[in-house]
Amino acid sequence: MTYATVEDVQARMTRAMTEQEQTVCTALLEDASAMIDAMLMGKNTCGCGNPGAPADARMIVACRMVIRALGDGSTTGYPIGANQGSMSGLGYSQSWTVGGGGSTGELYISKADRQLLGLSNSIGSYSPVQELAPKPWEGCV
Repeated sequence: MTYATVEDVQARMTRAMTEQEQTVCTALLEDASAMIDAMLMGKNTCGCGNPGAPADARMIVACRMVIRALGDGSTTGYPIGANQGSMSGLGYSQSWTVGGGGSTGELYISKADRQLLGLSNSIGSYSPVQELAPKPWEGCV
């Protein structure tokens, strides 16, 4: 099961995908959905077995992951995902820093994606008696 379609990805891109890219996009969407499921495993909010992020958030994150992997095809020379860059003139120098923990051509879940999925870093604790407390999701449909 994928959280987005090729059409969802195409609607968010700044260029038209080729037929080959559409085929690759289908496979990448499956991979992205599996990665999202793995991140959300055990993180359901209501206890009813549904992943703990809204469907639209999962779709947006899957699209963003695939677009980063495919590249936006812009002619600016800036790699997608770059958060710092440098260019020089006649010395022909270029330098880019890609943020989010990944690089171009790779599927990854960025910090912003994690926040969208409700997985931002948090500090918590566990009490052995918390299992005795009533569960607010009992009776969830």
